[in-house]
Amino acid sequence: MFDKIQTPAVLVDIDLAKRNIERFQAYADSHDLKARPHIKTHKLPRIAELQLAAGAVGITCQKVSEAAAMVAGSDRITDVLITFNIIGDAKIAGLLELSRKVRLAVVADNATVVDGLSASFAAAGASLDVLVECNTGADRCGVGSPEAAAELAARIAAAPGLHFAGLMTYPPVGGAPRVQALMTEAKALIEAKGIAVPTVTSGGSPDLMSAHLAPVATEYRPGTYVYNDRSLVARGVCDWDDCALTVLATVVSVPAPDRAIIDAGSKTLTSDLLGLKGHGHVLGRPDISIDQLSEEHGRLRTDGDINLSVGQRLRIVPNHACVVTNMVDGVYAYGKDRAPELWPVPARGKIV
Repeated sequence: MFDKIQTPAVLVDIDLAKRNIERFQAYADSHDLKARPHIKTHKLPRIAELQLAAGAVGITCQKVSEAAAMVAGSDRITDVLITFNIIGDAKIAGLLELSRKVRLAVVADNATVVDGLSASFAAAGASLDVLVECNTGADRCGVGSPEAAAELAARIAAAPGLHFAGLMTYPPVGGAPRVQALMTEAKALIEAKGIAVPTVTSGGSPDLMSAHLAPVATEYRPGTYVYNDRSLVARGVCDWDDCALTVLATVVSVPAPDRAIIDAGSKTLTSDLLGLKGHGHVLGRPDISIDQLSEEHGRLRTDGDINLSVGQRLRIVPNHACVVTNMVDGVYAYGKDRAPELWPVPARGKIV
């Protein structure tokens, strides 16, 4: 099926991706939880359409340019949440333009972001939904306490051009108890000020099937689940048979009995480890480790005879599927009854 594809190449099994989408959507539906998948994993409007068709209420993006590329790629994408502090006149101008095309919301965790959004949207006579981002243990962005969340929510609610739309968090793995505690308290404090909290949104693929353990959340934003990867297999979230994205590579050298070199290096597999040893899993060869990457070379090792030949092709499940997608202009979509077809990745490289 893949004989004519030049390597290295990224392959996506659409049948598996659909199965992964439908599995989480069924779980979300059974727990009265809205699904808003993060498109950072696939960056493909066509896969976003599969997620929306399954029942997702909208999509999550990380950057303004990424959201614009997704919206331009599909008229079915009409509801977007950008989970990033938007700062700077040029980015806010892009945000304003996007808000005229779709239902749009963003997040903020500080007054500088809120005031910048307010100035631009009020001057344009427009309105923007803004959620307060809360830190529930990941120690990335987010206000650190329920009191700080309530204070910022009040500022948003009073700001011209803005509408307070709820609370958002991205917790660490196993963070549901903290999400439940902090968000419940923050919600109560905000409501005590007479401000409604229509949405509480959480996320993270490692915990996607235990999202119900934080019932305060009304919405969940998984990303990697659509493809799965080695990191999620290691966490017990899925099996190798659930991994829809693989990297197709060719053996270009076998310089020693225990060593081989493939044509996929850090420019394809990326350098992400996510706490793992090695840079991916070679399907059908659990004895092989990808122990070293340079830009265009991947080094494979085994304790015995590697038993590979020059020209042989291998499929690799990467450690982290999301960053692999961002490295290529196109992926080869295929299925049981679908020959491989090159799909351009419109939202790759969209980092502003």
